[in-house]
Amino acid sequence: MTLLQPPMMVNGGIHPARTMRMMIRDLSRGSQGVTEFNDLKVSQQSTPGAGVQVADGSGVVRGAAPGQGSYTQYNVGTAPVDIAPTGATGRTDMVVLRVLDPEYEGDLNPAIDDIGYFHVVSNVSGTATQPPAGMTAIPLARITIPPNTATITNAMITDLRGIANPRRDRQLYTASASGEQNWAGNKDGTYVSWPAAARWNIAVPVWAVRARITLTIAAAEILSGATWGHAAFKLGTVQGQGVNYDTGPFTTGDRSQRANLICADTISIPAAMRGTTQLLQSLASLDSSLAGTLQADGATTAIADVEFEEGVF
Repeated sequence: MTLLQPPMMVNGGIHPARTMRMMIRDLSRGSQGVTEFNDLKVSQQSTPGAGVQVADGSGVVRGAAPGQGSYTQYNVGTAPVDIAPTGATGRTDMVVLRVLDPEYEGDLNPAIDDIGYFHVVSNVSGTATQPPAGMTAIPLARITIPPNTATITNAMITDLRGIANPRRDRQLYTASASGEQNWAGNKDGTYVSWPAAARWNIAVPVWAVRARITLTIAAAEILSGATWGHAAFKLGTVQGQGVNYDTGPFTTGDRSQRANLICADTISIPAAMRGTTQLLQSLASLDSSLAGTLQADGATTAIADVEFEEGVF
């Protein structure tokens, strides 16, 4: 096979549609799916009836044939999609965004026919997540319909959308104590917000469904006590898992010791937190018969590595 000519974009050249499709494939990094978190969501009709509706939005559909390239399509407004009623036996259908390009399959005429459309693949497996092999389409939803049912409700709809190229936003936050910030500890493992320097107001993206957070209190000073405890973080109302730290016994007359308190977790972002500013804070606890004393000072650095990830909802 030779190079497609002319390359994109050359004045005076005539570019075949395939060249444009290959450019779409390249720009989407070979991925397919909806563009943003709320694109092309399938839901029940405003008044539940014999079908569903597909929301506004766009998607990238990768061709099933080798070298076919990818297509983009945008749905403006809400599109109705009919779902056939069931009889004595239940059925599972799949709603997809399909492209039927006559260059590769079918005999539709792009000048007069809709070659991109919402299509119902009937009677799929109850666990199916992808269209049938060889179909140029992206999955949107699976509809599980009980016997003798003509009305589709949201309870029957399973969202199958995936984002072609999910957005990620990663920020690094640092802080140091302006003075000595001591905590005399406790004996029951109760978390407290410490040190005071490790507190940041974080803007949560409207599209975020999860966050990966690593929080480090580097060179925390142990002034006294047996310091066996737990480090964690809290973003808004969501607390990450606790990670143990243990510096061993501390006896009178010893020089102070320093330790790194490190915790990390992947958390889900509740709907109420999206598009808001939330407090990220470091938490610490001691779980010992001898509560120790921790100190953050000018030699201590708090570091928060926060990455938000987009997903459908």
